[in-house]
Amino acid sequence: MEAFGKKVVQLRFVILAAALLLLIPSIIGYNNTRINYDVLTYLPDSIDTIKGQNILKDDFGTGGFSLVIFEGMSDQEIAKTEAKFKQIDHVKNVIWYDDLADLTIPKEMIPSDIYKAFNSGDATLMAVFFDTSTSSDETMNAITQMRKVAKKQCYVSGMSAMVTDLKNLTEQEEPTYVGLAVLLSCVAMMIFMDSYVVPLIFLANIGIAIIWNLGSNFFFGEISFITQALAAVLQLAVTMDYSIFLWHSFEEQISLFPDDPKKAMAKAIAATVTSVTGSSITTVAGFIAMCFMTFRLGLDLGVVMAKGVILGVISCITVLPALILIFRKLIEKTRHRNVLPDMHKLAHYIIDHRVIFIIVFIVVWFPASYGYNHLQTYYDMGSRLPKTLEYSVARDKMDKEFKTGATHMILAKKDLSTRDAHDMIDGISDIKGVKNVIAMDSFVGAMVPKEMIPDSIKDQLQSGKYQLMIINSQYQTGTPKVNAQITRINRVMKHYDKSALLIGEAPCTKDLITIANHDFNVVNAVSIAMIFIIIALVLQSITLPIILVAVIEFAIFINLGIPFYTHTTLVFIASICISTIQLGATVDYAILMTTRYKTERFGGKNKHDAIETALAFAIPSVIVSAASFFAATFGVALYSNIDIISSLCTLLARGALISMLSVIFILPSLLMIFDGVIIRTSKGFINKEKVGLGMRKAKAGNETQVFSDIESLPAHASVQAEADAPHQPSTDSDQKASSDDRKDPDDDTRIFDPHAFKK
Repeated sequence: MEAFGKKVVQLRFVILAAALLLLIPSIIGYNNTRINYDVLTYLPDSIDTIKGQNILKDDFGTGGFSLVIFEGMSDQEIAKTEAKFKQIDHVKNVIWYDDLADLTIPKEMIPSDIYKAFNSGDATLMAVFFDTSTSSDETMNAITQMRKVAKKQCYVSGMSAMVTDLKNLTEQEEPTYVGLAVLLSCVAMMIFMDSYVVPLIFLANIGIAIIWNLGSNFFFGEISFITQALAAVLQLAVTMDYSIFLWHSFEEQISLFPDDPKKAMAKAIAATVTSVTGSSITTVAGFIAMCFMTFRLGLDLGVVMAKGVILGVISCITVLPALILIFRKLIEKTRHRNVLPDMHKLAHYIIDHRVIFIIVFIVVWFPASYGYNHLQTYYDMGSRLPKTLEYSVARDKMDKEFKTGATHMILAKKDLSTRDAHDMIDGISDIKGVKNVIAMDSFVGAMVPKEMIPDSIKDQLQSGKYQLMIINSQYQTGTPKVNAQITRINRVMKHYDKSALLIGEAPCTKDLITIANHDFNVVNAVSIAMIFIIIALVLQSITLPIILVAVIEFAIFINLGIPFYTHTTLVFIASICISTIQLGATVDYAILMTTRYKTERFGGKNKHDAIETALAFAIPSVIVSAASFFAATFGVALYSNIDIISSLCTLLARGALISMLSVIFILPSLLMIFDGVIIRTSKGFINKEKVGLGMRKAKAGNETQVFSDIESLPAHASVQAEADAPHQPSTDSDQKASSDDRKDPDDDTRIFDPHAFKK
């Protein structure tokens, strides 16, 4: 890898120029990537609700629809507005009172169910149908035009109105997300690192990789607004470690080659390629696990973020070295004292009090696990949008004035007999929470013969093969009440027409609940399995993956258990994403410490010294990494008015800190307890050459000891090797540590003493 490092250093100006040139197509790609604001479109095509929506679009030419409330307006004013609505592009049809009868005919002559469905006090309701899908750009543009031509007393509700407002809000807030993440992570690194310029260089490098990633999303056609909003923040948070690895490696090498920074950087790149590749694999695995979700939003976010991590690694070992070498003089001029003290005392304290931390681990595990498994989630995206949005105001009006929450639709056979159609309508109308049912047969009454129903209504409610029934429910989408109602409607509907399909936002959301519960279990299992295998291969151990995954899962349980005890309801996608992202992104903290522990054990130290050294070494890096992760996400969590973004960032920020504390306090305590088992079930903990040297020394003195405990071998070998080495004066702390090691009753690593085994 050193040859690769030399090539990067040699071509650093070319690499930097190429990186900057790639920003041009990336920016073009970014600006031409469509953003999808409707999460329900990520449901699988195989379920009935999605099949029904496709039929509605193909057979009726209808995609989305909205219910518009007019309040305090005369019939003539409403009629004029209706005419303007019909002129808007992609408005397929509008149904209101004047479609049934002339405005001079009293509304009371309309069947009572229909009258009540469209009128309440001085408010009246109008149904607007679009020929494009619910969340298409054309439908959202139509919603915007409708709001412009209508007066202030007009309120547009429905899923299309929601995604329109969500789009506007996201586009307004998104630049601030990136700004906050950059600013706060920069401040955190300036505090915890020893240079004011290095964090800026890190951010410039990561910024280039982020733009590459966002620009390359163009080839997917479109991405979710959640992915778009979080991609930059997440990529910044999870790839900052790689820049820190390279910087620390470069500082180590420059101390060895102070007069040759190019050589130092080449060696640093070679060392970083290995460490960063191993570290990034677990993060990529976490995102890849999300691709196993049936709900395709996981595939969307997982692929984009896995791609972002890979691009982050590439920029770290190519672009960042060039930036560091170019700005090295400025870096040196802006050095400052490192605020992080030496961590050996803290490490010694943690090891000495390991029993306390193990007790905390055991005691906290059970309530954390209970809270994690009883987390309350919600699925109605519109319910958590700011109350000042036009959609939210219209939604509240619908609930208050018309007692209407969700709207369902039934696609039934067109040739269904009139009797069966009436019986189906009556049966559904009797279900608790159903406000009314609007269908062709609903318009037929004493005053309105079937032949008098206008063609506009017939065209909207009938097609070549199907007839459409619209059900207004008193319950809101995603609630247990509406889900139970949907189950009963399906039962009645299937009794009269086994081929009928129930569609709409609430039925889709009910399917989403079932799918999300399944996905949560699948993604958890896949992510744990993948990361378990990766750790096992990297550390060559059977037991270490169990310990490391347990430590991070403990942190995840706490993180997702807290909302249960604070009575906080999270958006459904949060629990799936966080359990995977937190595991993949923060298990690196544990791998860092464990790798050093393995190295120290192989070098001959007993378990106490090895773990203490590893802990003291890892704490600063873990703190800097976690602080950067926290800073990048916490600001967005506080700022965002979109609950799904705010919730995810809150959990990510808190998860980084909890994982940091778990690795610093719990992991070393577990390593102390299971050290003997770890050595027996792992490779690379025993230096066979030193063991052989120790055995030869023992035999040479006619004092042979047969070691039944394999733990003692590294320490034995170390002592024997040191006996032949030139004497080095020891410090007081070294002597004290040695004395402490011998006195530690929990440490069964024996220091070999030939005189103790005289015949």
